[in-house]
Amino acid sequence: MPTNHRHNELQPYNIIPLNNDLNSDHPSLRFPEVRAAISAIRTVGDLRRPPRWQPHMDLLDWLALFFGFQNDNVRNQREHLLLHLANSQMRLNPLPDNIDSLDSTVLRSFRKNLLKNYTKWCSYLAVKPSVWLSGRHSSKPDHRRELLYVALYLLIWGESANLRFVPECICYIFHHMAIDLNKLLQNQPYGYDDELPFCLEKGFLDSFLRCKPRWENRLFEQRSFWNLFRSFDRLWVMLILFLQAAVIVGWKDRNYPWHVVMKDRDVQVRLLTLFFTWSGLRFFQSVLDIVMQWRLVSRETKMLGFRMVLKTIVAAAWIVVFSYFYAKTLSRRNRDHEWSVEANKRLMLFLAICFAFVIPELLALALFILPWVRNFMENRNWMLFYMLSWWFQGSIYVGRGLSQGLVDNVKYTLFWAVVLASKFSFSYFLQILPMMAPSRAVLDLKDVDYHWHEFFKNGNVFALGILWIPVVLIYLMDIQIWYSIYSSLVGATVGLFAHLGEIRSMQQLKLRFQFFATAVLFNLMPEEQLLNARGTLGSKLRDAVRRFKLRYGLGKPFKKLESNLVEAKKFAMLWNEIILSFREEDIISDKEVELLELPNNAWNVRVIRWPCFLLCNELLLALSQAKELADSPDRRIWRKICKYEFRRCAVVEAYDCIRYLLREIIKPDSEEHSIVTALFQEIDHSLEIGKFTKVFKTTALPQIHSKLINLIELLNKGKQDTIQLVNALQALYEISIRDFFKEKRNNEQLKEDGLAPQNPSSGVLIFENAI
Repeated sequence: MPTNHRHNELQPYNIIPLNNDLNSDHPSLRFPEVRAAISAIRTVGDLRRPPRWQPHMDLLDWLALFFGFQNDNVRNQREHLLLHLANSQMRLNPLPDNIDSLDSTVLRSFRKNLLKNYTKWCSYLAVKPSVWLSGRHSSKPDHRRELLYVALYLLIWGESANLRFVPECICYIFHHMAIDLNKLLQNQPYGYDDELPFCLEKGFLDSFLRCKPRWENRLFEQRSFWNLFRSFDRLWVMLILFLQAAVIVGWKDRNYPWHVVMKDRDVQVRLLTLFFTWSGLRFFQSVLDIVMQWRLVSRETKMLGFRMVLKTIVAAAWIVVFSYFYAKTLSRRNRDHEWSVEANKRLMLFLAICFAFVIPELLALALFILPWVRNFMENRNWMLFYMLSWWFQGSIYVGRGLSQGLVDNVKYTLFWAVVLASKFSFSYFLQILPMMAPSRAVLDLKDVDYHWHEFFKNGNVFALGILWIPVVLIYLMDIQIWYSIYSSLVGATVGLFAHLGEIRSMQQLKLRFQFFATAVLFNLMPEEQLLNARGTLGSKLRDAVRRFKLRYGLGKPFKKLESNLVEAKKFAMLWNEIILSFREEDIISDKEVELLELPNNAWNVRVIRWPCFLLCNELLLALSQAKELADSPDRRIWRKICKYEFRRCAVVEAYDCIRYLLREIIKPDSEEHSIVTALFQEIDHSLEIGKFTKVFKTTALPQIHSKLINLIELLNKGKQDTIQLVNALQALYEISIRDFFKEKRNNEQLKEDGLAPQNPSSGVLIFENAI
């Protein structure tokens, strides 16, 4: 329930300070489109005033006082609505004549887009929408009423929480609350009470009709062991039918089943008994549906009960029809002692009946092969399509038209074709066919005295059943084994081509990241560059080879990305946008953003500044290599460092940053600044001529590294101590001058080289007045 605030009381806001006057100096209120939207929602007019109404309130407050929306939700949705309307009016071309008033086309377009799902929901349920508006060409369009519907939907959406993931629930709530809103607008007493919360608790998804307490039982169904059959009925039907067909064909004792099926008419006719089994399984499934779903049937869902009963009657009728015509076919054949013309006619009639029986399955197969046809039918609320689909399944509003594509269906079909072909081939040749000879031998036994209950008078048949029990159980269960084998192979193949689990260590991540950067730049070229650089067949072939190498990590990256290249800036912008989106989604923290983002090119760094997580320990490893190879020439040390691209970048970036940092923290016009400059010039000169290891001791680099870390920690402190900074710079200077050079230099030599103060003041230390 909204609370009363004084009009001039300062309240929090996101973008637009709506509690201020329209003539406020806030930049957002200077746009005429924003002022027009604010003026529109504040036009309450002659609406019926609710209790606790204040003069400064608007249409959203009016809805909140009548329907009890939360105050924070009202404030958020008010700004949400205003920004939508203002942005839409800004995009109008040409601009309306009166820009200080809300354009009717803007409001109408926004309302249609916002309530599009609600309109489809009403069309699906064949009910009249609760949004009552005057005609489009009316002389007096009711903008206020249209704003009330839009605001009501946004307020409901703002408080729906996880209910937003069930959009038909939002539509249901809006439909009934819009009915109450219409009563308020007609100054009629409205009936909004505790009915809506009761509906939310008891469930209202199965029907649109008015909810009642007995709906509580409609959310339950009977659970039992037979749900295994109901849930996987197609699989069980297929296994049972194949078992019957395999026994009929294998009884002839031939090596190859197709020889029997193609040449023996009697076997072909016996195979038609599969339709008896199929219709019997349908009847069994329809009975299970009635037993397990009878609680779902009520006065509101009587068509569900009618469909279940009708399915049972139809399945039983098919059993009778098959029995009658099959018996007539066999009787004619036995009377003629051969497959005469009349017997073949009756057989063809029986086949026609079988074709009629499988027509629904053929239609389902056609819709599976042509998914766009199925999506078209599901997205249309036509009575013809409803009647065609009513027999197979109940209508569902959510998820309509989301069938898989043709390519996915082909992959799915090929997978199951291979699984079932392997399973049925194994079952026929290694399970069922070897059982034929023992079965005939058991049935041919004479005068065998079985010692078991009198209930089993025909002992041979019972003994044969016991013999077949383990075979049948294995036959029904081993499909799991075949499915596991092929799903593992397919999953491994998909994972292999998708490179899943390929990066298992930081070293592999560093190696692949270079290919990633190059691949991004290669695949995201502008269209102009694509047309100019990839026009010929030869260039396309070279691009395909490059793409293959990038995809599978073959060879080296095409070229190293340096900081001054345009490609490096493009990649940095793209990568940082990805990291920023991760942060906005709260997937990573601020500290992790600092580790993952690509810093901007600054401080005159000569290489691309890779993310920190790629450069971890690289500088320490480079210092360790330099210390171990202290007596080696520069070329060997640098070759070992450059063997790893990120290590090279870490060394160059660290050196450039140190040089820039020291020059920045020391006063430019001081003598200490020239000393630091001279030191770096000498280092640069020794690197250029390849005599760095002859001039400097690489064993002193770890000490310099530790002093630099101490200096940076002092600089990162919130409150800096000048004395500590001076001491840190002095310690760094002493190591650089006294321990870093291989040849010891006295004070006069240091002064000549510009590495020491020319006229040191007594009692004043170096760097004391230079920071």
